[in-house]
Amino acid sequence: MEVETLGRWAKKKGIALLGTGDFTHPTYYAELRTKLVPSDNGLFQLKKGDEGVRYILTAEVSNIYSHKGRVRRMHNLIFAPSFEVVEKINAKLGNLGKLSSDGRPIFGFAAKELVKMILDISEDCLIVPAHAWTPWFSIFGAHSGFDSIEECFEEMTPHIRAIETGLSSDPEMNWRLSSLDAITLISNSDAHSPHRLGREANGFDCELNYQEVVDVLRKKDRRKFLFTVEFFPEEGKYHYDGHRQCGVIFSPAETRSHQYFCPRCEKKLTVGVMHRVEELSDRPEGFVPKNAVPSIHLIPLEEIIAGGLGVRVGTKAVEAEYDRLVERGGSEFHILLDAAQDELTSFVLPRILEGIIRMRQGKVSIVPGHDGVYGKIDLFPEKKAANAPEGQLKLF
Repeated sequence: MEVETLGRWAKKKGIALLGTGDFTHPTYYAELRTKLVPSDNGLFQLKKGDEGVRYILTAEVSNIYSHKGRVRRMHNLIFAPSFEVVEKINAKLGNLGKLSSDGRPIFGFAAKELVKMILDISEDCLIVPAHAWTPWFSIFGAHSGFDSIEECFEEMTPHIRAIETGLSSDPEMNWRLSSLDAITLISNSDAHSPHRLGREANGFDCELNYQEVVDVLRKKDRRKFLFTVEFFPEEGKYHYDGHRQCGVIFSPAETRSHQYFCPRCEKKLTVGVMHRVEELSDRPEGFVPKNAVPSIHLIPLEEIIAGGLGVRVGTKAVEAEYDRLVERGGSEFHILLDAAQDELTSFVLPRILEGIIRMRQGKVSIVPGHDGVYGKIDLFPEKKAANAPEGQLKLF
């Protein structure tokens, strides 16, 4: 996950702008200073081997603290305009926690204090609550979060202009809360490994510079935010409720009918994102607010290839076919989003092409994620049914 590899994968994916991540970590920050040079207006590029990709300085920090008699745990993203500003941020945070212990350092002060601290250093910085609905570490998390942005950030609420919806929720779910109408809903990779870059992303129509991007996120010009690229939220690790040790997956209604306890071991269930959205929503499912930014749900190309070939992601066959397709098609996003079916027919294997078309039409079969387990998405469920033993066929 160093910047050179991120740059190569961003080019494969079709990504123009990447967050660096982890600028608070001393060793990684030293790498950033060595390997990146200023590009235009607050963005950066590789000093060697420029892939045409630009970088924006970002980090994620964890705030764990007591508020009104409860322990709150949340993660926040920080966007910064320059290395000079980052040095001041790191100096300040370094006096309050151990930056070298993790890429995402932990602090014991309130989230609103983080906002004050960062904006006192530079008003050009932006703070965004990360993966806003994750049960254990987020602003709206069922187990350690808040019921509103105002409850969390209090007098600093006007400075929170965007939230990250996370892999287990999408904008459609967030539209059910009228309190989020004035908030920009962004979707980021949360990658953890290079091949997962772009599993969620944001489409902008603006100048490629720091101030323009931050202004779009602050909702100063809605027309420049075109769309978000989304996971199918059911595939996220915390979409539904459940208990992974017992293999229990529940909808919110099923959880309520079992009084929030696992029917097998009788321990408390982990309440997921869908349940939490229903708790806080004041609008029905399917509501679309005025000027809503559209979303596009995609399945990563590697997963489509694996399904088409009948093998697992990460195999040599999938890697080879992925590289071949990206070389012919220009980038993963062009193949998944933009390329016409006639264009794809000229170089995509029929079974993989069928998977791409099914994804575009939303014809997918999904077992929802729950309690830290990714959901299972399938574009070819009939193939598994055809190969199943007789008993399983009866079940289907």
